[in-house]
Amino acid sequence: MITITGVAGIGEVRPGDDIAALIAEAGADLADGDIVVVTSKIVSKAEGRIRRATSREDAIAEETERVVARRGDTVIAQTRHGLVMAAAGVDASNTEPGTVLLLPEDPDASARRIRAGLRDRLGVDVGVLVSDTFGRPWRVGLVDVAIGAAGVTPAEDFRGRSDPYGNPLSATVTALADEVAAAAELVKGKLAGVPVAVVRGLSALVTADDGPGARALVRPADEDMFRWGSADVLFARRTIRRFSAEPVDGAVVRRAVAAAIAAPAPHHTTPWRFVLVEDARTRTKLLDAMREAWIADLRGDGLPEERIARRIRRGDVLRNAPYLIVPCLVMDGSHDYPDERRATAEREMFVVAMGAGVQNLLVQLAVHGLGSAWVSSTMFCRPVVRDVLDLPGDWDPMGAVAVGHPAEPPRERPPRDPADFYLTR
Repeated sequence: MITITGVAGIGEVRPGDDIAALIAEAGADLADGDIVVVTSKIVSKAEGRIRRATSREDAIAEETERVVARRGDTVIAQTRHGLVMAAAGVDASNTEPGTVLLLPEDPDASARRIRAGLRDRLGVDVGVLVSDTFGRPWRVGLVDVAIGAAGVTPAEDFRGRSDPYGNPLSATVTALADEVAAAAELVKGKLAGVPVAVVRGLSALVTADDGPGARALVRPADEDMFRWGSADVLFARRTIRRFSAEPVDGAVVRRAVAAAIAAPAPHHTTPWRFVLVEDARTRTKLLDAMREAWIADLRGDGLPEERIARRIRRGDVLRNAPYLIVPCLVMDGSHDYPDERRATAEREMFVVAMGAGVQNLLVQLAVHGLGSAWVSSTMFCRPVVRDVLDLPGDWDPMGAVAVGHPAEPPRERPPRDPADFYLTR
């Protein structure tokens, strides 16, 4: 049998209060193997995580590691803890007017302190969860989850096991701590003034040591299929010049092409074509031919051989990539103008559309975890590229995109002030 009991009588919590002492003084009936679920609000209050704030938005900005999505006044943000939640966990409810509550600085450490305090005061070995309210993608309503844990198994991994029918389980990991936190909220409630609940009957989840904490429930970035929200998806694209040996899934590249051809273009045209160079021998043949053409051009410019060698090495990013894409511009549907000024402007419109298509391509590759580098080299030897790849004469190569899995995390992008890049009239 599992029972869940609210701990009433704790009262208003002030900075410096000892949560374990308050629970003990409230007469909580605790036994070894119980799990004590504590609302993060009273932990934040006890730890002084209260801010006088005329603007909640300022506090949200301070607590935000990155904005994932924004709609009107609603912000979904990642906190420094790695949690992705509304308003970066900044709460203006159940606190004095003019103040907001921030999440505990380290919820796992908070849970460990409460657990140790209850052991010292009551002589019981319990697990402790610090809970907070989360919204859920694709689901209406809120539930409580564990943002801090001590002495509780946070998850059970069923991967590698089989169900009763013999079917292998390959993706099932049950978030036990979240399930307990959500159940405890049924007796705590949002308005009942009961910030602590005791869950009894789950002693199998209580561990002798403090364990990995709720941090173990934060999905690593490289495993998160939904990491990039609408607000920062464009910033997912970074130029990557070093790739691992891991092969590139051509199906992912084709999905990126589908995004590329969603770009705007003049006159309802479709000026984009993409050559997917998947065959290693073709890729080598193309790059060798381009290198020879480039060397001939540089020698024609009178450059010394050592400078030519340095320039040629810049093309290694294409040679070291496991996959290559050659974007091409076609002018089908363009208007013919008798004068050079309008003819030039017409082509420029199509070139701009080409850039928009390639940008879509690069962003979509990044969303799928692939790195890329758009290099201009094919534009300097278009006849060679058309010949090696057997392209129609009206396909205009517009550089080449090296694609692969990044060999290392990208460098931090230098900060740029948008005000340096626009004028207001």
